[in-house]
Amino acid sequence: MSEKNEPSIWQGFKAFLMRGNVIDLAVAVVIGAAFTNIVNSVVKGVINPLVGAFGTQSLDSYSSCLKGPCTGTGDSATGVRILWGSVLGATLSFVITAAVVYFLMVLPMSKYLARQEARRKAKEGTQEMIEVTELEVLKEIRDALVAQRGPGQDRDRS
Repeated sequence: MSEKNEPSIWQGFKAFLMRGNVIDLAVAVVIGAAFTNIVNSVVKGVINPLVGAFGTQSLDSYSSCLKGPCTGTGDSATGVRILWGSVLGATLSFVITAAVVYFLMVLPMSKYLARQEARRKAKEGTQEMIEVTELEVLKEIRDALVAQRGPGQDRDRS
């Protein structure tokens, strides 16, 4: 029998799970699920009643009948009913979630990263200016030494 130096499937799976990005992704999913519950509660507790002030209490009850008389609910329903209210509620939940994520997470993080980049560039600019200044000082010293020697003592140097 020949021995294989390849890691076993179990070892590969274990290495995959122990990578940092997999753990970060798992944490993000858990936080996202909890955050989704909060947004859904806001939509059901605040947005739906505001919409209900102009119509029914729940967005889920908004529908249109596509074919025939739409009567009954569940298995005993007749006709073809389009439940556009539930789609509207899900869309509102998505838009609110996206807005909160953007304004509370993405925008502040991008501003922070922009400030960090500006600081880094300013620091590099300062270093560059110091290097240029040192170079200028060395050129001035050279020119002063050449001037002290006089025009007749100047050698051709490259």
